[in-house]
Amino acid sequence: MSASAPLPAIRSLPSWLLGRTAARGRALVAEALAAEGLKMWDHVVLSAVSDLGPVAQAELGRSIRLDPKDLVGVLNDLQGAGLVLREPDPRDRRKNAVSITEEGARLLARCERVAREANDALLSPLSEAERKQFMGLLIRISGTDG
Repeated sequence: MSASAPLPAIRSLPSWLLGRTAARGRALVAEALAAEGLKMWDHVVLSAVSDLGPVAQAELGRSIRLDPKDLVGVLNDLQGAGLVLREPDPRDRRKNAVSITEEGARLLARCERVAREANDALLSPLSEAERKQFMGLLIRISGTDG
């Protein structure tokens, strides 16, 4: 960043730089997922269902912090495409349990690969050691455990 770059005060803020980096990363991943026919939230929900499923719809929404109305829309799209199933939860028939289909699992595997490739492109200016250090730092400042 040169001294003559516009907005030097803003550009010196870690929050601004992280926001720009996140936007670039989201754009790269969104483009890769779109080539597979998925949107970002489709991928998040499909991945969560794969990890947690069969999972109660309400628990799924809480786990990914997606508003229930928005989750219903994503699940409708995923179910319409044959990627997930919503069936009565055997533990509580008043609730829906969501599970991934074989087709959904195949698509998820492809999407995980292209998302990883997009993230590799995002981090391409960094060496392997720098990537590990960067990820460790992101985990520490994000307040997550990884």
